[in-house]
Amino acid sequence: MPRYVVERTFPEGLNIPVDAQGAATCLAVVDRNADDGVTWVHSYVSDDKRKTFCIYDAPSPEAIRKTADRNSLPLDQITQVSVLDPYFYR
Repeated sequence: MPRYVVERTFPEGLNIPVDAQGAATCLAVVDRNADDGVTWVHSYVSDDKRKTFCIYDAPSPEAIRKTADRNSLPLDQITQVSVLDPYFYR
């Protein structure tokens, strides 16, 4: 399965509460993504909470776009990536 980095901008900042409501919000995204074979692996959030860099496994960029729309999430850029591990060369 291809892996992608998905960049998103949240002009007002990303605000997911660290409680049951926040967990439910994230799990709802996971459930909707699964309908199209998209797996949210994890995300990195900038200090100001305005940018996220999300790692996804997905069959295609189109599947990611479809789930972003269904989840009402912004989408700036999708880049297919592969792992570069510094220990590979040992």
